[in-house]
Amino acid sequence: MTEELMIQGCRENLPNAQKAMYKRFSAKMLGVCYRYARNQEDAEDMLQEGFIKVFSQIHQFKGEGSLEGWIRTIIVHTCINHLKKNKKFTESVSLVYANDVRIRDYSVPSVLQAKQVVECIRSLPLGYRTVLNLYAIEGFSHKEIGEILEIAESTSRSQYTRAKALLEEILIKKKILAKPKKNLKLVSGEV
Repeated sequence: MTEELMIQGCRENLPNAQKAMYKRFSAKMLGVCYRYARNQEDAEDMLQEGFIKVFSQIHQFKGEGSLEGWIRTIIVHTCINHLKKNKKFTESVSLVYANDVRIRDYSVPSVLQAKQVVECIRSLPLGYRTVLNLYAIEGFSHKEIGEILEIAESTSRSQYTRAKALLEEILIKKKILAKPKKNLKLVSGEV
């Protein structure tokens, strides 16, 4: 089924078109949900809730940009709303980890096994994980994240900074990322 026929069929609430759209995009969108969810059951709930919204709002898709991008936006917002509705975001945004986090100036290498990194991201406290996903992966600005999560822009920035540092620490502990070498400065007179 072509994308145009699938969209038109979904606008007419045709089950075959909805099934085709779900089949085409559900695996990728489950991956998006999985990054926000604490477990697979929550991710599947977010996915189902998201596709219900996709089907009920498909008439708003104007064909500007990709259908996948449009669906992804709805899924991300559904995940955030699911976290807010279940008060999982506000209860888990904790600064308890901030004391042990050292911020460094280098970034995580881009060539890492995706599954291991996703597992490490999922182990972050929910607030850190959510801001990290929204900023680094989904591309939202800190201002937009603040509006979405109903937090201050500065809170988004600090949560992101702490999330990056804590993620780095986790990656080092799991030996996915090498521990950085300390910069040694020569004291005058040393050889």
